[in-house]
Formats: sequence, C-alpha cells, structure tokens
Amino acid sequence: MGQKLPLKLKEVWEIRIRLQLGKRLRELALFNLAIDSKLRGCDLVKLKVRDVAHGDQITKRAMVMQQKTHQPVQFEITEPTRASVMDWIKQAKLKSEDYLFPSRIHGSPHITTRQYARIVEKWVASIGLNPADYGTHSFRRTKASLIYRRTKSLSAVQLLLGHTKLESTVRYLGIEVDDALEMAEQKEV
Repeated sequence: MGQKLPLKLKEVWEIRIRLQLGKRLRELALFNLAIDSKLRGCDLVKLKVRDVAHGDQITKRAMVMQQKTHQPVQFEITEPTRASVMDWIKQAKLKSEDYLFPSRIHGSPHITTRQYARIVEKWVASIGLNPADYGTHSFRRTKASLIYRRTKSLSAVQLLLGHTKLESTVRYLGIEVDDALEMAEQKEV
C-alpha cells in the first residue's frame, strides 16, 4: 500500500488529451477539477454547481469546507478547467443547486468516492500506468507536488492543501529529512 504516487506533468497531459479526443466532457471536467482543486475525493464528488459557478460564469477561485478537517480551503480554477466544467454543465443541463457530478444511479445524488476511484483506475490504466500505484489521492497530490518542485515553498503548499501542520505537508510531499534541513539552513542566512 503506502502513499499513492502523484502524476507527472506529462501524464496529466496524456490523460487530459485522451479525455478531450474522446469527447468525455463529464470525465474531463472531473479530471481537471481534481487536479486544480487538490480536494480529497470525498469533497470533490460533493461539489455543487454553485460551488464553482455564479450564473453562467465559472469562478476563477472557489472555496470549499473540507469534510475531514472542517476547515475551508480555497483553490484556483484555471481557464482550461473553467471551460471544461462549463461545457459539462451545459451538456448535462445542471442548475445551481445540482451536484456537479450527479450519479447515474437512482437514489444516489452524486457519484460516490468508489465510482470516482474506478474512473481514476481507468484513467491511469489508459496511459499505461499501474492502477495499484495511483488512486484518487494521487490527483490531490499532483498539483501540490508540481507547485512544490517549482517553488520549493512548503508554506505555500501547506496553505493550498489546507494542512494545519507543516510536518503534515512535509510527510505528504515525501520530502526527505535532508532536503528539509538543507532548505531550513538556506532560509536562516
């Protein structure tokens, strides 16, 4: 078991392009929002249209109360994600109070975390990755790890993920103790 791997940028694009070429609007919106939002699966599947849209506009930023921590977390919604989410909302004819990813199963208002996990398995398998190495949490970790690699800012990633302790972010990113100490020494100069 252990921590699931984040996707590399190349892998993000491989999945995104497959979904675009397949004209799978619902999955493309789900994928893009999973990457942008860095939300846990339980929070992602419960998003409502009103969480990300005002009228016929997808917001550039959204704020969601996390189920696990009961803390709000804010995230940016990039232009490609806004476009894919709007296309999905229009195709599905969703209203403000609707769940963004409604279930096709009668009696369930939105897709379940298990359904989301099965979708993720298909995505990673479609580009030749081992589904055992990746899961829904891989999508939460992907943008955070890309941001960390680019900025080396633990505090920025901590804020983006809604972690209360820096140690949690260090563990989450899988940063080695030596790397953390080296960064701390550089900051003291």
